[in-house]
Amino acid sequence: MTDMRTRGAGQNRFDDDTEDRPVRALTRDEAQALRARNPPVSPWRVIAVQAAIGGVVVALAWWMSGSPNVMWSALYGVATAVVPGALMARGMTSRLPRASPGASAVSVMWWSMVKIGVSVLMLILAPKLVQPVSWPALQVALVLCMQVYWVALLWRGR
Repeated sequence: MTDMRTRGAGQNRFDDDTEDRPVRALTRDEAQALRARNPPVSPWRVIAVQAAIGGVVVALAWWMSGSPNVMWSALYGVATAVVPGALMARGMTSRLPRASPGASAVSVMWWSMVKIGVSVLMLILAPKLVQPVSWPALQVALVLCMQVYWVALLWRGR
């Protein structure tokens, strides 16, 4: 591989191969084979796995601490990940985002803002709804449930 300083003006390392090959549309069979090799991950599957992992985290919090406050705090942390995720999944799987690419882009932005807003609101309300709140238990449960997205990406890769 040559150094960027030895290339001509306006060239980068990606220009070498892409300029020589024309872009062509996939045939129907090629597109179906590509979809079969790379199936989409359902957002509802991710939400279900988040809830399942959350149930394990809540059970572990109860078993390890024996404290109802720790258990309720962990459950609230799970809800802080699962409820906004479910709202976004519901919004993204409705008919409107599929109407056009523009509507889809706006829908992604809108539901992302809703998800963030609901998460922040739930965290603000935590001390009022769970008393006394165990912030470590809540945060551990929240972070573990949020990491399910990485597991979903690994599933997709198989």
